[in-house]
Amino acid sequence: MTTTTDFSVATHALQAPFAERITALRETIAKRRTYRKTVRELQGLSNRDLADLGIHRSAIKSIAYEAAYQK
Repeated sequence: MTTTTDFSVATHALQAPFAERITALRETIAKRRTYRKTVRELQGLSNRDLADLGIHRSAIKSIAYEAAYQK
């Protein structure tokens, strides 16, 4: 007795969730990159430059978080 198995449906069913996870991972990486870049740029400013912008040095991380995650 011979049996055959068709894996084409199973493979396709696994591709969609995998692609979604890859897309979500890329978005997470992009947001984290935006956060780090914003923190780095704001920390590079002098206290006077930050004051001109109305930003206190202690608020840099929260501003960067809002910039990256829109929250």
